[in-house]
Amino acid sequence: MMSIEIKKQYDLVDYETAVKFMQLRVREISNNLQKELIWFLSHDHIYTQGTSANENEILKMNEIKILKTNRGGKTTYHGPGQRIVYFMIDLNSKKKDIRKFITIIEQSLIDFLQNYNINAKTFKDRVGIWVIGKDGKIFDKEEKIGAIGLRLQKWITYHGLSFNIKPEMKNYEYINACGLENYKNTSLYELGIDMDEKYFDNKYSTIFMKNLKKLK
Repeated sequence: MMSIEIKKQYDLVDYETAVKFMQLRVREISNNLQKELIWFLSHDHIYTQGTSANENEILKMNEIKILKTNRGGKTTYHGPGQRIVYFMIDLNSKKKDIRKFITIIEQSLIDFLQNYNINAKTFKDRVGIWVIGKDGKIFDKEEKIGAIGLRLQKWITYHGLSFNIKPEMKNYEYINACGLENYKNTSLYELGIDMDEKYFDNKYSTIFMKNLKKLK
């Protein structure tokens, strides 16, 4: 089995270009022409609507482009200061359990946040990673810091995780992110932590690779 390539990119990557790249890479992985890939990147400002999105998730229009995409999930925002992690992982060579794979992505972020005394968890009835408290204090209401939307082709995954390091949070005010009303989105910066993207990439990739070994 070939090792997994980890690609870290620090210029803004066009969303549609990224999707085309992932689709090509999935085909190459399927044909044993390329390694599996974990790709860290950021997009310019864009709202994307997954396969289960509804039009009423756009609350009001602004100058940011809205794009329908083939990932799972609903409407979300991407932009500078938000880190994207795309997973092109072949589950044929592991356990064919997409739910467990998603749990590993989520748990890796929860483990990462724990290092900064940020308590986060997932909820069965809504997607994403939610901050429930910090420094031992529990919030009145949980706030969303990470979103997940995946697609599967011949048991090879693509798309993945978005994580708010320091994006422009006002851009969430125009949408019901992930189709959820009356919930706030947050970021690492809003929680008092000013972090370099490269630092996140290194830490998260280490945690994820360790957790991925459980997918057997």
